Amino acid sequence: MSKRHSAKYKIDRRMGENIWGRPKSPVNKRSYGPGQHGQRRKSKVSDFGLQLKAKQKLKGYYGNLTEKQFARTYTEAARRKGNTSENLIALLESRLDAVVYRSKFVPTVFAARQFVNHGHVLVNGKRVNIASYRVKPGDVVSVREKSRSMALVLEALGSPERDHPEYITVDLRGMAATFVRAPELAEVPYPVKMEPNLVVEFYAS
Repeated sequence: MSKRHSAKYKIDRRMGENIWGRPKSPVNKRSYGPGQHGQRRKSKVSDFGLQLKAKQKLKGYYGNLTEKQFARTYTEAARRKGNTSENLIALLESRLDAVVYRSKFVPTVFAARQFVNHGHVLVNGKRVNIASYRVKPGDVVSVREKSRSMALVLEALGSPERDHPEYITVDLRGMAATFVRAPELAEVPYPVKMEPNLVVEFYAS
């Protein structure tokens, strides 16, 4: 198992949840945390502890973003009008790597970031290699023609694990997806419960 995969699964075990809904997650067999103290009896978690876990889980879900990247996204969400927690989800889902993942062009969010960084993705016909690039409603995200036969892409397209959400329309034949609109929290197909309201409390406290 590569370092990247082991790190990914370690997040699952630390959270005690299969946050991507993957069948290979170790949480499916062992629900306790990693390390020699992973099976200790759990003590009551403080409000801060709950907020911190909610932040780590949401941050981890999107490819384990850096604290700087995640805090910057929160600041933008708080600056916008409306509900900050809903704004936060909308911003995270409009990341280019998130759209590539939701479109099922790659099997994992980690693969999506790498796929974008390596120049396999076009936005409105132009190559974009920045995973955090913010996709706007109406933008068309597509896989470069030379990249469509990659094993990674074929694996994702053949996987029955995920469905396309309603806020993204996908043309599998053309390997293109249109970002229709930023979603609300209730529309995002998280395999586990996400609590962005606790993330907002974490940063606001």
